[in-house]
Amino acid sequence: MIKQVLTVLFTLALVGCGGGEEATTSSTAKSSTPAPQPVDSATAGSIIGTAVLEGDAPEQKTVQMNADPVCAKMHTSPVQTEFVVANADGTLANVFVYVKDGLGGRKFPTPSEAVVLDQSGCTYNPHVFGIMVGQELSVVNSDDTLHNIHAMPEKNPQFNIGQPIKGLITKKTFEIPEVMVPFKCDVHKWMNSYAGVLDHPYFGVTGTTGSFDIGNLPPGEYVVEAWHETLGAQAQNVTVGEKEAKEISFSFKAS
Repeated sequence: MIKQVLTVLFTLALVGCGGGEEATTSSTAKSSTPAPQPVDSATAGSIIGTAVLEGDAPEQKTVQMNADPVCAKMHTSPVQTEFVVANADGTLANVFVYVKDGLGGRKFPTPSEAVVLDQSGCTYNPHVFGIMVGQELSVVNSDDTLHNIHAMPEKNPQFNIGQPIKGLITKKTFEIPEVMVPFKCDVHKWMNSYAGVLDHPYFGVTGTTGSFDIGNLPPGEYVVEAWHETLGAQAQNVTVGEKEAKEISFSFKAS
């Protein structure tokens, strides 16, 4: 009789402490979170190309900085708007190009290096950039005047933070992919920037040569999109073979 009572008490204690099969199942579920998958560099390919502007680029306007004498004194020549920046060879800068679809459920490590958005000369630098989910964004005030960082995402939380002193740094992260996240400065109305937030590293921004290079890409079939702040977005289906450097181009019509 005493043995039976002890057996019952032991069983109740085991259940109350969370023992048994249920605890094992919970532990297994917790350990099933997908880990980042390494890319086989021996077979990886790339997507390279350019963004081109068809037609004449609209005339850029001069930014009027007289409202803040500190900003005006930092420039010896007029500062132009960056809505459409065409290069001398007819290519287009500030186009965000990225893999929109085709990676499946692959996971990628978050870069340890921060992306820097610098407020310098009362402009945002860079004007367009990419960042991964969870990667640190470091916003720097390099000017001896008040700035504020007003991020206006739709999927991620918005933030609006003042930086009144030169040298201040604000650190933020985004947790949800979103293309694109606009930034502005409510103090200086001409300041704006855009961030493409992705859960993978396959993106690029065209610069003074209008080119982009998305490397170390696993072979496969992809949808690649090119986004421009005023000229819209367009996509292409692209197949990348083993070790292949697939060349494509995007053509935007001047409005």
